[in-house]
Amino acid sequence: MKAGIVGLPNVGKSTLFNCLSNTKANSANFPFCTIEPNHSIINVPDKRINALNELVNPEKTIPATVEIVDIAGLVKGASKGEGLGNKFLANIRETDAIIHVLRCFDDDNIAHVDGSVDPVRDKEIIDIELQLKDLETVNNRLEKVKKTSKSGDKSSIEEFGVLEEVVLHLESSRNIRSISHEIKKKDHILKPLQLLTLKPVLYVCNVDEKSIIDGNNYVNSVMNLVQTENAQVISLAAGIESEIQELQTYEERKIFLDDLGIDEPGSSKLISAVYDLLDLHTYFTAGPNEVRAWTIPKGSLAPQAAGVIHSDFEKGFIKAEVISYKDFTTYKTEVKVREAGKIRIEGKEYVVKSGDVIHFMFNV
Repeated sequence: MKAGIVGLPNVGKSTLFNCLSNTKANSANFPFCTIEPNHSIINVPDKRINALNELVNPEKTIPATVEIVDIAGLVKGASKGEGLGNKFLANIRETDAIIHVLRCFDDDNIAHVDGSVDPVRDKEIIDIELQLKDLETVNNRLEKVKKTSKSGDKSSIEEFGVLEEVVLHLESSRNIRSISHEIKKKDHILKPLQLLTLKPVLYVCNVDEKSIIDGNNYVNSVMNLVQTENAQVISLAAGIESEIQELQTYEERKIFLDDLGIDEPGSSKLISAVYDLLDLHTYFTAGPNEVRAWTIPKGSLAPQAAGVIHSDFEKGFIKAEVISYKDFTTYKTEVKVREAGKIRIEGKEYVVKSGDVIHFMFNV
């Protein structure tokens, strides 16, 4: 699963990307220092895998990961190709979720592409360009469906009705993610179109150091604006995150964070928020060879979860031995969990829960 970092040029996207990854993307005090998207596979922070690692002491530990893409800044007219807009919009289309970075701090030394700081205006610029591109996509599809719907084809009639409602929504300058739940359930109609404003979004307010904890008026204006969007908002200071990344030891980082009055880097909170945004969670396998976090969509059944390890596990699924994370950390070893009768045998209809430690039985 992949999340793309978007926003206007020069709002801190590449600085943030560098904080999240070990890759060093170009970042500079001028627009369009990023042209080609930068990709990085990033570990998902999870204290549970650290605890399991200490209890099991395996040969290796493998955390869950998510792919982050740093996409070049969009500008007004991107939907018509301005500022290499078609290329950048295509990069966004390939992602599963959007991390929308908004500048929420004043600094005369850092140029803003529009000459002043206004995150509400900046958000609306990006929204309009994505909406216009979606409108173009939906209208193109609508023209094709219109012909078949006139012949009385039931599926075409249904699709035509859904697309008409989507067009009305976009024409009123609203993102599709805020459309009625009944329309969004028409996944078979909307998903193939890869609509940009249907993708889940996390708004990241890039603030200064003094606004990390309590925010500021810019952040408040963003939070008020997105209330109808069913979107998450977090604040972090990309400049401070960059300084944290330069510190070599855990002790140095701990002292730095304590001085700021925060318990963990904002970048860690962001990665966890993205993982949640993609509607993913984690189960674990734990043994002497390996403790590993496996990524699955929320609501996955046991055979689907087994299939993430290997397709044969899903095809030949028999049952799953399941230990809750709480029981594993309470009794410390699998042997003691078994003696306490806390291992559950689950079948094909079991919905895997976040933190489950599972051993699958299968036969092919």
